Amino acid sequence: MKSYSESYKAAGVDVTAGYEGVRLMKKHIERTVIPGCISGIGGFGGLFELDLSGIKNPVLVSGTDGVGTKLKLAFMMNKHNTIGIDAVAMCVNDIICCGAKPLIFLDYIALGKNVPELVADIVSGVAEGCVQAGCALVGGETAEMPGFYPVDEYDVAGYSTGVVDKDKILDSSKIKAGDAIIGLASSGVHSNGFSLVRKVFNINEQNLKSFYPELGKSLGEALLTPTKIYVKPVLDLISKVDVKSVSHITGGGFYENIPRALPDGIAAKINKSSYEVSAIFKLIQREGNIPEHDMYNTFNMGIGMAIVVDKADAEKAVEILRENGETAYIIGETVASDEGVIIE
Repeated sequence: MKSYSESYKAAGVDVTAGYEGVRLMKKHIERTVIPGCISGIGGFGGLFELDLSGIKNPVLVSGTDGVGTKLKLAFMMNKHNTIGIDAVAMCVNDIICCGAKPLIFLDYIALGKNVPELVADIVSGVAEGCVQAGCALVGGETAEMPGFYPVDEYDVAGYSTGVVDKDKILDSSKIKAGDAIIGLASSGVHSNGFSLVRKVFNINEQNLKSFYPELGKSLGEALLTPTKIYVKPVLDLISKVDVKSVSHITGGGFYENIPRALPDGIAAKINKSSYEVSAIFKLIQREGNIPEHDMYNTFNMGIGMAIVVDKADAEKAVEILRENGETAYIIGETVASDEGVIIE
């Protein structure tokens, strides 16, 4: 019997649009299949068989997050095929801070009106993010919610689970004063601080098209650049160097995130001249007349990940990261202090 409800459609929910969306997204989901996938989409749960060879004591590590008000820019620019990368990045970049390898991802898309082509566009970005992270898109949910979301808006969130051997979970208690802090360059604002960004520029469809020479592109293009996914280079580094901690620089910037991966009595001393702050942040600070402290307490300021290694391993770590295509810098060192983060 064909599933169809004229009454539900009259209330604003077209179940057939959901089926069409699933059909259109299948080709994107197939890109993410990795060993372990034993079910396709459409069931009540995504199945994944764990390969625990070489792992003595497996520990599951999970992360979940959304994209935030960066979505407003996607709506205004009518560009929806990259926002899914952000959803994946915000989850998997957290998971690797424990030393875990992300295995599976699930997405949640809620819309005012289910337009199959739009959903497939969003999922194409999710799939690309999963490919970059080396994990499988094993399921998700599309919820049509008329009267709750405007017909031309949606929300996207994600969830990921990875695995790490218990003996290999990163242990920040090993950090001592004098260790090196390595920064990995971000791709831009990533997915945090957009409420402030939108206020600074009074964002609208027109000024998103404004070209800024220092950016080399329009404001909208710069701001909508997807969050960088660091999974493969960071896991490669962890396999070759004794990494003591990894911090994902998200909302709260340097001041909130770096101390989360430091033991009591140890602070991060950051040399702000050790790398070039991205042009987009200089523009935001100038246009908004924002104090430097607030910039480092809101944005990633051009550093998406902070990694602590022994000083003797610092140059080797930078070389490995650069071989993986990353732009990496030694941005500071750990010091004996209760200040958390010291930026000089």
